[in-house]
Amino acid sequence: MRPDDLASELSMHIDRSLSEDLVREFVELRNDCKTATLGRASFGKFVETVVQVLQFVERSSYDSKPDVDAYLKNLESRSSNLPDDLRICCARIGRSCYTLRNRRNILHKGLVDPNLYDLRYAYSACQWILSEIVRHTMRSDKSSAGKMVDFIQMPISLVVEDFGDRKTVYGSLTIEKELLVLLHSHYPECVPLKQIQKSMDRRSKGAISNRLSRLWNSKLVHREKGGYKLTQQGFDKALSILMALEVTG
Repeated sequence: MRPDDLASELSMHIDRSLSEDLVREFVELRNDCKTATLGRASFGKFVETVVQVLQFVERSSYDSKPDVDAYLKNLESRSSNLPDDLRICCARIGRSCYTLRNRRNILHKGLVDPNLYDLRYAYSACQWILSEIVRHTMRSDKSSAGKMVDFIQMPISLVVEDFGDRKTVYGSLTIEKELLVLLHSHYPECVPLKQIQKSMDRRSKGAISNRLSRLWNSKLVHREKGGYKLTQQGFDKALSILMALEVTG
């Protein structure tokens, strides 16, 4: 699944513009968290879009410039048709992110800069919020919702870089290990062979096919409809490779 797929699926249940904004802002936060870059993405904007999404779910319309803090503060104490997970939990978590955005801009001499761990907390909170929005707005399509939540909850990796239509695996790895790590980044999806070859175009197509056959014989990958996905054993093997790379990297 790609961010565009997530936005497209979500737009079937909430306003398209809000879906695209929500996913774009989430991806920007993810990229900043992954690269430890401060100041590009704004979790304030993400929370503002969340407020607009809650307004849309609640009344089928939303304010172009909502009073974010007031809305989140008052939501749980007033009558609303929103489920408690969104009305109370989502509102409180969103407000905590918004508080960091408004109250943590001053760093005094001699203090440890809190911005990086603020960013990490905000990203984890945004993962939870977006997952809950997907879960509640897509109740009629549990299969798609489950895949979307898996995509949202994917841990950040310094080993795999996502370029949208392809991914690059870093590190000095054998072809088999690179395949396992690549398929892990797509799990639990089945990845077409052509897409695997595109991401691993520094390797020969013949070598890729040969190693995929070995992985299939070893029951580390499952083959279906011209594509491949990790088995549970393959997932565990890929995870051990990733853990070793993160430690040594």
